[in-house]
Amino acid sequence: MTVAQDVMPAAVWTATDTIEFRDVPVPAIPKDWALVRVEYTGVCGTDFSILHGTHPRAKAPLIMGHEITGIVETAGATGPAAGTRVTVEPLISCGTCVPCRNGNSHVCQNLKLFGIDQPGSLAQFVALPVSSLIPVSADVPATEVGLAEPLAVAVHAVSRSGLTPGESVMIFGAGPIGILTALVAQNAGAGRILISEPSEERRLVAEELGFETVRAGADPVETIRSTTGDAGADVVFDSAAHPAVAAVLAKAVRIRGTVVLVGVYKKPVEVDLQALAFAENTVVGVRVYTRADVEKAVDLLESGVLQLGRLPVEVFDLARTTEAFDKAMSASGILKVLISPSSEEVRS
Repeated sequence: MTVAQDVMPAAVWTATDTIEFRDVPVPAIPKDWALVRVEYTGVCGTDFSILHGTHPRAKAPLIMGHEITGIVETAGATGPAAGTRVTVEPLISCGTCVPCRNGNSHVCQNLKLFGIDQPGSLAQFVALPVSSLIPVSADVPATEVGLAEPLAVAVHAVSRSGLTPGESVMIFGAGPIGILTALVAQNAGAGRILISEPSEERRLVAEELGFETVRAGADPVETIRSTTGDAGADVVFDSAAHPAVAAVLAKAVRIRGTVVLVGVYKKPVEVDLQALAFAENTVVGVRVYTRADVEKAVDLLESGVLQLGRLPVEVFDLARTTEAFDKAMSASGILKVLISPSSEEVRS
C-alpha cells in the first residue's frame, strides 16, 4: 500500500491546555521505518501532564500519543508486512548507556518516547521504526488492542512483584493500570485481591469485574489487615501515586512482603522507610516495560483470557480530542478513552 496524500489530519498540542486540529504533512519514512495508519490512540496520565505543560521534556508544538494501535500502511524492508495490525513499543533508547548495554534498555538513562520526544499517533499516520512494531492477530478487536500498552505496564508490574500463586494482593487505584494489574495478577494465580479506590464509579467497575473493593468510607489498611489475620497483603501495588497512599504502604503490606510502585509520583512524598526496613519489606519500582512484557501482553490479548471486552471504553473521533481528554481526566466509570482518526463510534 502507498499513501497518495501529502497532508493528514492531526491533533496538535500547541500550548498549555491547548490542542488544535489541523492538517500537517504526512511523515517521511526513514530507512528501517514503516508508516502506520492509526486506528486508536489511548489517552493516559502522561498525556495529561503534557497537556498541562508540566511534562519536563515535551515541547510544543507536538503530536501526542504513545498508546498506539494501527495497520501497517507502508512496510519497511523488514518487519511486519503492509496490512498487518500492530501495537507499538514506543520507547526510544540510546543503546549506549550502562542500562542499555546490560540489556535494560527500558530504563535507559536517556529514555525517550514517541508521542513525547518525537511525533506520536494523534494523527492519521505515524512513522515508526519497524523494530517497535509488534503484530497482533486480526481476530482481536481493535479496541482491545488499544489496551496493549497499559496492559504491558501491568504485566511488568506483576512480573516485578515476584507474585506466586495464592498470595494476597492489595491494589491502590482502580484506574486503567490498577484494573489491568488486578486482571494480570488474577491470571497469575493471586489469591485474595482487594482494590482501594475513592471514586465510586471506578469502584463499581472493579466490583462488576468481580473484584473485592474497600467499601466507601472504610479504612483500606484496616480492611486488608482484617481480612489477612492482621498480617497485611503479601503484595501491595500502588497504582494511585497519591501522597495519602504512600503514607500507608508500610501498614498495608505484611512483614517481608513486597510493595510495587506502579503509578508515577510527580514529586517526592513521605514514606515510612523505618517501618519498611524493620519489616524487611521489598520495594520495587515500575517505569515502563520490557519488550518481553509487551509480547506477553499481546499473548494475553490473543488468548482472550483476561476478557478485556468487559472493560468500559469510550471512543472519540480525532476532531473531538479535547473532549476526549476531558473525559479521560474525569475519573469516571469509563476506564479507558481511545481516540480514532476515522471513527465516530462510541462504545461503553
